[in-house]
Amino acid sequence: MPPSESSNVLVSARALTFAAYACFVPIGIAAVLLGPLLPTLSSRWSLNYSQAGALFTVQYLASTLAVALSGALVSRWGFRFAIKTGLVLMSAGVASLLAGPKIVGTLCIAASGAGMGLAVPAANLLVAEVNPARRSATLNLLNFCWSAGAVACPFLVAAAARSHRIPLFLGSVAGFALLVAIGIAVMPPSIVEPRAPNDPNHEKGSAISWKQSAVAILGALFFLYVGVENSFGGWIASYAKSLGNLTTAVSLMTPSFFYAALTLGRWLAPLFLRSVDEVRLAQAGLLLACAGMAGLVLSGGLYGVAGSACLAGLGLSSVYPITISLLSREFGSASSRIGSLMFTMSNLGGGIMPWMVGVSSNHFGTLKAGLAVPLIGCATTYGLYLRQWKAAPGGSPASPLR
Repeated sequence: MPPSESSNVLVSARALTFAAYACFVPIGIAAVLLGPLLPTLSSRWSLNYSQAGALFTVQYLASTLAVALSGALVSRWGFRFAIKTGLVLMSAGVASLLAGPKIVGTLCIAASGAGMGLAVPAANLLVAEVNPARRSATLNLLNFCWSAGAVACPFLVAAAARSHRIPLFLGSVAGFALLVAIGIAVMPPSIVEPRAPNDPNHEKGSAISWKQSAVAILGALFFLYVGVENSFGGWIASYAKSLGNLTTAVSLMTPSFFYAALTLGRWLAPLFLRSVDEVRLAQAGLLLACAGMAGLVLSGGLYGVAGSACLAGLGLSSVYPITISLLSREFGSASSRIGSLMFTMSNLGGGIMPWMVGVSSNHFGTLKAGLAVPLIGCATTYGLYLRQWKAAPGGSPASPLR
């Protein structure tokens, strides 16, 4: 490759990676928005636990349908088109969330979920494609940007609720997402994307054996991980409020402990990955997360909630980026073709498991029972991570922790 062409590829990779990082900040805010807003929406729309949990299902089922469409958009018009379209749709949904009755709000939640469904897989796969030598590290940094938005969200919601300016806050988030979309749209023609994953020449020689166990196991991991994270993070504020000994403002801010720990863990993960195999790091993290989730079920005050949330967030922080990296490790150049299925599974988990928390809580009359759902899901994820995975380039197959 001529030096000038090599330099252009490097510049394009950096620009596209930075664009993905930028879009993941408002996406992080929108993705966790339902959690801290749930007590407000439940009061506004008179929702019980099951009905409140169904809002997550609406968001993630819409996202699931959009994920399936995302692959087709990327194939036809490129990664940036899918990301821009998703950001615009998400901003419209967030801006109009409180503009009408419950049915309008539900449609807005669906629109926001669909926007994320278009943008998230396209951004993840784009970063993986343009950083082949540093996939795990760059994907952890990408999800660090998501976490930065997620950490800020509960504090911003609490501040907006205290000053009765939640509609203004939602409009600001929508405007932020729209600005990022415009920035991506005006990138110069010299920024060249990698070839679309459904390009026949790109896929040549990368046939997938759909019967191999890795397909089912990775599908389960994507389903469980997003379901666990969304269930735990989405219900912390409601759980804290149900304790009865915390103010509303403090209750709304409690998810930030979880997302701050996720952010810290994703910031530290690239450092750990220099000396620790990615699978072993995920296994250790899942054990830590199980301890945090068990602690939350047993906690009865702010210190217990905060400490348990931090343990769970730190433990889960590197699992999703590493799972995406394992997709590339197991399937190589065919990973982008199977990616749509995996992201669809993740969105199904994100929609179904939080609803299961609500149903279980309604059935047993307490959120403590419902929060056993993410704990069981986390333990199952650890069990699935104990399989023998393909060796990383230049390494040996990862074995279970001893």
